[in-house]
Parts: sequence; C-alpha cells; structure tokens
Amino acid sequence: MQERRQFSLLDRCFDQLNQALDVTLGRTPAAQRPYPAEGESRPEYDEAQRRHIAGLMRINHAGEVCAQALYSGQAITARSPEVQVAMNQAAVEELDHLAWCADCLAELNDRPSRLGLFWYGGSFFLGCVAGAIGDRWNLGFLEETERQVEAHLAHHLEDIPQADGRTRAIVEQMKIDEAHHAQMAADAGAAKLPNPVPNLMAITAKGMKALAYRF
Repeated sequence: MQERRQFSLLDRCFDQLNQALDVTLGRTPAAQRPYPAEGESRPEYDEAQRRHIAGLMRINHAGEVCAQALYSGQAITARSPEVQVAMNQAAVEELDHLAWCADCLAELNDRPSRLGLFWYGGSFFLGCVAGAIGDRWNLGFLEETERQVEAHLAHHLEDIPQADGRTRAIVEQMKIDEAHHAQMAADAGAAKLPNPVPNLMAITAKGMKALAYRF
C-alpha cells in the first residue's frame, strides 16, 4: 500500500500562495453546479444602472474571494479533523459562487475588484486567528460571517430589479447556500460570539463593500 505523502509547512505555504493567485487572478475552477442564471433574462440597463448592478456583483465577488481565504485559514488552524473537513467542504461549495459572480460581471461588461490580493490576505489572516482560538469559536466566527452575508445578499435582492432574473437567480442561490453553511456551523457546536465581535465584523464588512463597489 502506497504511503500517503505528508506535506511540509513550506508545501502548505506554496499551496496557499497558488490558491491565492488562482482566486485573485481569475483562474477559478469552473462551477460544479449549473449556472443559476441559465434561461433567465436581464433588462437593457442604461450605463448608470449597469454600473450599479456590476458594483453590487463586484462586492459579491470580493466577498467570495474573502470566503475562500477565510475558510482556508480556518481549516489550517482548526484542531478537529471534522472541523477541517467542514471548512474545506464549504470552501469547495463557495467556489461555485466565485465562478457565478465572475460570469455575471463578464455579462455586465465589467470586472472584479482590483483589490483581490488585499481581500485574500486579510481574510486568510482572520481565518487563521479564528481557527487558532479554538474550534467552537472558529465555528462561531463562521456562523456569524454567514449570517451577515445572508443579510447582505437579502439587501442586494431588494436593490436588484425584479426584471433582472439573471442577477437575482445568482444572488438567491448564494443566499440559500450561505444560510446552509451558517446552519452547518451551528449544528457542529458553534459558540455565540460576544457582542463587540459581530459589530466589529459588520463595520469592517461595510468598509470592504464600499471599496469593492468602486475598485
């Protein structure tokens, strides 16, 4: 029986660097699930409307870059193999979101955020810290993140016209998935974060969204 290779710290560092470049430079693997927007229509937007919808989807794409980095950092420092598997599985599922947002931006003749490496690096650091604190807090951070993202996507759905079935279908499926990941973390024993932490997370996310919308 062939012995399973043990990866060194240097191996893992290079793997993370490669993943960061893949995610931030648009080398994301194709989505595993069907494109939610398939068969849906989008109205003819004027330039201001097009830029606004593209700005919303650029925020969502940046959020998915953050999610990939966050899950990777959390998985690396998680203590329980079960938590590591859960983080890695969530990251795989959210790769679909990254691909869908990129496709939507291309349809809107726009681009992802230019600050991708910044989003990835900051989120990876936060993920490592969350995982190092302990598995219950790690899961609690994941649950709170997903709850906030779910609320953020609900707000976007209020802003996207009903006639834009293509964009709405993507955001709606993402919202369903985020709720599922939050529930997964809760079921796995997530600890409730103390009040200042969710508030700080929300403030940080607000700044990120303002930057990603424009840049």
